[in-house]
Amino acid sequence: MRTTHSALMMAVCAMLAGVCAATISGDLPARQELKRADLSGAPDMEVITSVTEFKKGEGVARHSHHGIETGYVLQGTMVQLPGQAPTMMETGTPILNLRDVPHAGFKVVGDQPLRLFTVHIVDKNKPLYEWLPSLEIAPSRAP
Repeated sequence: MRTTHSALMMAVCAMLAGVCAATISGDLPARQELKRADLSGAPDMEVITSVTEFKKGEGVARHSHHGIETGYVLQGTMVQLPGQAPTMMETGTPILNLRDVPHAGFKVVGDQPLRLFTVHIVDKNKPLYEWLPSLEIAPSRAP
């Protein structure tokens, strides 16, 4: 009985450690990293490919990166930025965000999830995301 209790406690501690590590790193829970590799010819940089899915009601706060982010909208949907009317983020739309330029800050309001394929070419040993103060998303207004 005591062995079962100890094993259960160890499993819970391991799970909480994983959750805390993700929170501390500031990563997105919806991001699935596919590959990470050193950038050839630039020893202090790396390339990270990911797929991220945001369901209705989810979103991503404004942030920037220590490098370039490029990508592609795999599945589009309606999104809303704070204080703006909902807008369609179309499937097939290219993504390009330059170093240290704030972007995102939207919430998915469409019925379909938003799926993004991204490639980050960023400085090693720095967080992938630099989060900015969030803004509340205002309810949409009729035209």
